[in-house]
Amino acid sequence: MNIQWYPGHMTKARRAMEEDLKLVDIVVELLDARIPSSSRNPDLRTMAQSKKKIVILNKADLADPAVTPLWLESLRSEGCEPIPLDARSNTGLSAVRSAIDAAAREKRERDLRRGIKNRPIRLMVAGIPNVGKSTFINSLAGKTAAKTGDKPGVTRGNQWISLGRSVDLLDTPGILWPRFEDPQVGIRLALIGSIREEVLETVLLAREGIRLLEERYPGKVREHYGIEGSDAAELIGSLARVRHTVKKGGEPDEERAAALFLNDLRRSALGRLTLELPSGAEGE
Repeated sequence: MNIQWYPGHMTKARRAMEEDLKLVDIVVELLDARIPSSSRNPDLRTMAQSKKKIVILNKADLADPAVTPLWLESLRSEGCEPIPLDARSNTGLSAVRSAIDAAAREKRERDLRRGIKNRPIRLMVAGIPNVGKSTFINSLAGKTAAKTGDKPGVTRGNQWISLGRSVDLLDTPGILWPRFEDPQVGIRLALIGSIREEVLETVLLAREGIRLLEERYPGKVREHYGIEGSDAAELIGSLARVRHTVKKGGEPDEERAAALFLNDLRRSALGRLTLELPSGAEGE
């Protein structure tokens, strides 16, 4: 299964981001803690390589608590200090504020040495679609400053938001990159809801999701739903029968069963799961 999604508005948003990076001092990049590598935009890494960066593993409350520390260690080995965050409950928000204050203090000290006074510190918040940027910004600002939603594409334009203390924040639309060289990256992004459902084949995606969970968490799907099957296709059919999703004539409605599974996966009804491991941790 090869998923590619890069609508026209993302091309425009990428160009705008490239221009806006010239205006900001610090980039706050949000990754999804369930897929930290797959949710990391390589274009942003290239565009923002000269900027001070704060990396956040958002939705840490949905990720496997035994795996998140492995990702934090892996990211630290790359020279950054990642922060796990649950933006909905504000768990980890104080650490984020401290990181922003420290980065802003460094920038102000550099400005003073150059004779620049009272210039606002400007932050850019960036990440893939549906990674939780708007919820994060609202938590950070302490008010509803950005639109939120559970589907990709809610934020379409850039907007500046004042955080007080001479700190301004730029909210940017969620963007992907033009092509996923590894097909598994597209699948993982689709599984967490970062790709428009209209471009997906629901049954095929659900099968891929079940196969992935069978590799990472053997027996999890069977145990959660009380179903049996020798492979992903049989498990989808079994799920349709158990949940009584049938078509006219009594045939299992695999489309509805697949949608049910994907919704459960995205909202962590099957438990806190991480869909990929950092390099070298496969045997953990």
